[in-house]
Amino acid sequence: MQIKVLSIPTCPWCKKLKEWLKKKKVQFEDIDVSETQNAKFRDELIEKTGQMGVPITIITNNDKETVLVGFNPEKLEEALEKSK
Repeated sequence: MQIKVLSIPTCPWCKKLKEWLKKKKVQFEDIDVSETQNAKFRDELIEKTGQMGVPITIITNNDKETVLVGFNPEKLEEALEKSK
């Protein structure tokens, strides 16, 4: 299972999401979409969600991808369980 968190440094919900994942001992890749070198992820964010809001969590497992917008612990828990 691979988890990417698309975020920006000034987003309070991004911080809450990353703290929640760390508390759950879930490994993830944090991608700051405000940095120029991460422009491809901004494009991916818009393509997958139709918006530029963060945080976006992308969970990939066995070529199946789950995309979650925002910070919703219940939906995150459910998505992580399904991805095991």
